[in-house]
Amino acid sequence: MGRRVHVIGAGLAGLAAAVQLQRRGAQVVLHEAAAQAGGRCRSWYDHTLGTTIDSGNHVLFSGNHAALAYLRAIGAADQLEGPAQPEFAFADLKTRAHWSVRPTPGRLPWWIFDPAARVPNSNPGDYLSLVPLLFARPGRTVAQTVQCDGVVWERLLRPLLRTVLNVEPREASAEMTAGFVRETLLAGGAACRTLTARHGLSSAFVDPALRLLQHGGAAIRLDSRLDDIVFSERGRVSGLRFADEHIELEPGAGVVLTTPPHIAQKLVPGMQAPNRFTTRLTVHFAVEPPFGVPPLTGLLNGTAEWLMAFDGHLSVTVNDAGRLIEQSHEALAEQIWAEVAQVVNLPLAPMPAWLVVPEVQAGFAPLPDQEMRRPGTRTRWNNLMLAGDWTATGLPATLEGAIRSGQKAADTLLNEPMERR
Repeated sequence: MGRRVHVIGAGLAGLAAAVQLQRRGAQVVLHEAAAQAGGRCRSWYDHTLGTTIDSGNHVLFSGNHAALAYLRAIGAADQLEGPAQPEFAFADLKTRAHWSVRPTPGRLPWWIFDPAARVPNSNPGDYLSLVPLLFARPGRTVAQTVQCDGVVWERLLRPLLRTVLNVEPREASAEMTAGFVRETLLAGGAACRTLTARHGLSSAFVDPALRLLQHGGAAIRLDSRLDDIVFSERGRVSGLRFADEHIELEPGAGVVLTTPPHIAQKLVPGMQAPNRFTTRLTVHFAVEPPFGVPPLTGLLNGTAEWLMAFDGHLSVTVNDAGRLIEQSHEALAEQIWAEVAQVVNLPLAPMPAWLVVPEVQAGFAPLPDQEMRRPGTRTRWNNLMLAGDWTATGLPATLEGAIRSGQKAADTLLNEPMERR
C-alpha cells in the first residue's frame, strides 16, 4: 500500500497533484473547502444565457506540455479544440482593420519573412526585439529589458502578453514574461496553436480528474476546510485540523498545500507569498457566432480585449480590469456589445442576453516585486510541499503554471528519501 498524501485544495494545482500522486501509487485524500472542485477553473449552466459558461476565459497553447500531459492522463485530451495551424486573428476597433499573424510550424521563424504571415507594415528585423527576453534578469520589468513600441509590439506582442499576464506588459516581470515567450513564440509555430475547452473548463479539467481519482480509490472530501496545520519538533507535519475533525498523520504521510496564497500564509509560519492581485472581467452574450468568426480574436483600441466564439455564445475578456470593477454591469455590457457587434457584423440592437462575470482576484500580479515573493515547492517541513500558480513556477498565473506546480509538488514529495520522512 502506497503512502498516504493529503492534498489541500481541489483547484487545478490540487487536482494535478492528486492525479500525479495516484499515478505513482500514493493513497490520495483530496480536501476542498468549497462545495465543488475546480477553484477558479470551473463551469456552470447559466439559465439567463441558456448555455454553459466558464468562470473566466482561459486559453492554452500547444506548447503547454504539462497541461496537455495532465489532460492525457485524465482521458480528456479530446476536450480541447483549436485551429490546425497556428494563427492569431486581430481586429482594430478604431481603424476597423483586420489581420492575422500565422507563425510557421517549425522552430525557424520563416513566417517573419512573409508579408502575408507577419504583422502588417512590419519588417523581419522588428521581431528581434524579443531576443533580449532570453537573457531577462530577476527584478527587472519588460520595459527595462526589451523595446516596448513599434508595430510588432502594438499589434501582436502587447495584446498577446496582456491576456497572459493580466497587467500592462511594460510593467510586468521580464523573467516571468520570458518564461511564457520561451515556451511559445520562441519555440516555433508548433507551440503557438491556441486551444480552448470545447465543452467548458469543468468538462475538460475537473470532472474527468475527479472520476479518475474516485476510480483509483482516492477519498474526495468537499466542504472540508483546513483550519490549522500541526507541526512537530522533528521537522514534519504531524496533524491537520479541519472544521469537523482532527487528523493525525501516520509516519510517512505527506501534505501538498494548494490553497490561495493568503490562506497558505495563515497556515504555514513565516511563509512569504505574493500579496498583489489582478482583476479580470468576462462578458458573455447569448448569440450564435456568425459563420467565419475565428475562435479567438484579439481586439485593439477598445474596452474588449479578446473575443472568443463558442457554440451558442460569444465571450469577451477584459484584462487588468480594476478600473472597471465598480462600473454598472449593464453599462459595461452595452459598451462591449457595441464593440463586438462591430467586429462580427451583427446588429447593435437589440442587445442579446448578457452576463458580466468579475474575477476580483484572478491571479497574483506578475510584477518584479511579486516575483521575489513566490515560494518554492519545498518548505522547511520535509513532508509538506506547496503548489499553486503563485508558487515559483517560472510562469505567470496560468493554467500551465498551476498544473506544473501540482505535478512538481507530487514528485518532490514522493522522491523525498525515506530517512527524511
